[in-house]
Amino acid sequence: MRARHSSTSRSTAVPALRLASIAATLLIGSLVGCSPAPAGSDAKPSPQTSSSGSAAAAPGAPAGGSDLPLSEAIAKLPDGTEDRAGYERDSFHLWIDADKDSCDTRKEVLLAEAVNAPEQDARCALTGGEWLSYYDEVSVDAATKLDIDHVVPLAEAWDSGASKWNSDRREQYANDLGAERSLVAVTAKTNRSKADRDPAEWLPPASSAQCTYGADWVGTKLRWSLTADNKERAALTKLAQGCADTVVKYEVAP
Repeated sequence: MRARHSSTSRSTAVPALRLASIAATLLIGSLVGCSPAPAGSDAKPSPQTSSSGSAAAAPGAPAGGSDLPLSEAIAKLPDGTEDRAGYERDSFHLWIDADKDSCDTRKEVLLAEAVNAPEQDARCALTGGEWLSYYDEVSVDAATKLDIDHVVPLAEAWDSGASKWNSDRREQYANDLGAERSLVAVTAKTNRSKADRDPAEWLPPASSAQCTYGADWVGTKLRWSLTADNKERAALTKLAQGCADTVVKYEVAP
């Protein structure tokens, strides 16, 4: 089950604190290189520095991963040539209920990212609630208006190595609740405008989201050992020039 978070107190410089485990491990996401969100924003990403003044780690994956500047993380991406031969969306089994609590992957992400928690019945039907789509900084008041975006789209994952995985591995990727940044709740409009495009072809329309998005993309690819082609790498490298203090945290998927 994906860790749920509390989002009741935020400012322009301080992001939401998420509960990374019931036991008490608190993961504080930070992406210093991006422009700060407007006052009162509940955007998922917010730049932050540690109390010592150094850059804190970006919220890439569970604690214990590698903290790398964005430019160094990009350099770690393995080279590859994209090949979409044989791709079918059905090759990735979506929205499973891994912990059998009646909430499938989509619902788990919605519950984790709610700014104001929705009501939830015994079958995990959600009513009410409020979310903020970090791609476009749009506040959303109904779960039905949101898509759950694979930061690295399924087709891109296929092109970059997932075509060689077995069906169980592809299911794990499609329902990755082990890393906060692999799946994000965003407006249907932005998700569908992105489609299966990589950062060479699409970046979030909110400029304050772009450094975060670059870190999320690279962290997800490193987590799953996915490759990057030359055009994608060049676009990420260009993006990183404006995100000098952005740090990527990731952990290789089990």
